[in-house]
Amino acid sequence: MNQVKGKVALVTGAASGVGRADALLLAAQGARVVLSDVNEEAGQALAREIGDTALFVRHDIASEEDWARAMAAAHDRFGRLDVLVNNAAICPPGSIEQTSLDTWRQVMRVNADGYYLGCKFGVQAMKGNPAGGSIVVMSSVAALGGLPMMCAYSGAKGAVTALARSVAVHCKRNGYRIRCNSIHPDGIWTPMTQALVPNLDPVALGIGTDPMARMCQPEDVANLVLFLASDASRFINGAELRVDNAQLISGL
Repeated sequence: MNQVKGKVALVTGAASGVGRADALLLAAQGARVVLSDVNEEAGQALAREIGDTALFVRHDIASEEDWARAMAAAHDRFGRLDVLVNNAAICPPGSIEQTSLDTWRQVMRVNADGYYLGCKFGVQAMKGNPAGGSIVVMSSVAALGGLPMMCAYSGAKGAVTALARSVAVHCKRNGYRIRCNSIHPDGIWTPMTQALVPNLDPVALGIGTDPMARMCQPEDVANLVLFLASDASRFINGAELRVDNAQLISGL
């Protein structure tokens, strides 16, 4: 218990799915959490559910001005930032032949530009912390193995995986004590996934029980986020951590 007691964490895309699971677990383990999302209704509801240790900010992660406001709100309410979870994303399907330039640019704006801005503002906010900080970048097995029907998504996740490595080395060489790691799930049973494949039955998929299952629960990812946010992972930096039940190495 209290694995992140006293830490201040900002979670993007916190109103639903993995972001919501991240925020709830971090708060339950003692963190004060800034909930970032464009969904104001769900974000405010989650803040009320968590209580006084939570703050919701409406936040378009591809907007530099919104990042500045979110960081200022975190500092004004909680005094500092210790953990940044770059989680918000969009996932329109399409192969290289089907994906339009407009779709490609839309995905890159959120899934790549938004994470670049998060890392940039996160490093600025945490580099003066005596104990440093932790940046968690939510990537995907799509960045490592390639998913043919996720052209733009794969490209963006590949970009942020490389970005995480760059940030990790930059912070190490500058003595900032800020760690940056990427997480690579396969399928996660979230509203975004369910919208893409509405006919999937979680019971039939055996989520959490079938040793062959590709789908995990948001809490399975949140447990790794908690570890990376905590001091228990203090020597893990620049790592690419899969949450995929060996799917990548057994064949996508």
